Amino acid sequence: MKNIFTLLLFSFSTVVFAQKKSVNTKANLKKTVAEKTTVPKVNSDLIKINDSIPALIPYKKEGKSGFINQKGKIIIAPVYSNVGFFTEDCNLLNSPNSKVQKFGSKEYASVRLDGEDYRMDQSGKRVYRFKEEDLGICPQQFKAQLFHAYILNKAYGIIEDSKFHDASDYRHFTIYPQFQYLHILEGDDLKNPMIIAVKNDQFGIIDVTGKVIIPFEYEDIKRNYSWKLGRLFEVTKDGENYFFIDIANKAY
Repeated sequence: MKNIFTLLLFSFSTVVFAQKKSVNTKANLKKTVAEKTTVPKVNSDLIKINDSIPALIPYKKEGKSGFINQKGKIIIAPVYSNVGFFTEDCNLLNSPNSKVQKFGSKEYASVRLDGEDYRMDQSGKRVYRFKEEDLGICPQQFKAQLFHAYILNKAYGIIEDSKFHDASDYRHFTIYPQFQYLHILEGDDLKNPMIIAVKNDQFGIIDVTGKVIIPFEYEDIKRNYSWKLGRLFEVTKDGENYFFIDIANKAY
């Protein structure tokens, strides 16, 4: 009888021990999962104030280029002869070398240093040097503009190709010729492009309705891809020192 009681007590102890071990194992598993679930650290220098423009903006000082953030803080020192926006590079995205295709993503920017071209990450590290054999062929993505500049009596206006037929009828013009110069910037919205305009020898930006988007207060506005790539305009007030402004005319 004593042996039977001892055996039962041993069996009960074994079950209790097994249950405790099981509970401890589950607790340890939860603890391990909790330890592995970490929140990614956010770089405060790359936090956007304006979501419509890049976190890092090309910046030039004393003839050299680098990057500032939206608060104007220098993030990547101006040591490069040229820099581009953090945007896709289709030649690398379509590279025959699969190992370098990732460097064609918008997480990287193209920069030039001592005559060599590189891709740089947002920390400022040069992660890839361009090689001719790595460059693929970009697919054709041409989209015809809906609007064009039109010169009449030495003044510039805007026409919509599909609606314009008679220059003698002012109603056929989207914007009747009245400016010293107009240039339609390339962008993603073909129906509402941004247009560089010159009036009284000053540069500004208008839309196809003639509404002034950027006041006529600049000596020059570059005809480049900054609007398409970064929704920014590259401007100068003295004809020498260029900087970027957004659509609200805020300078960077």
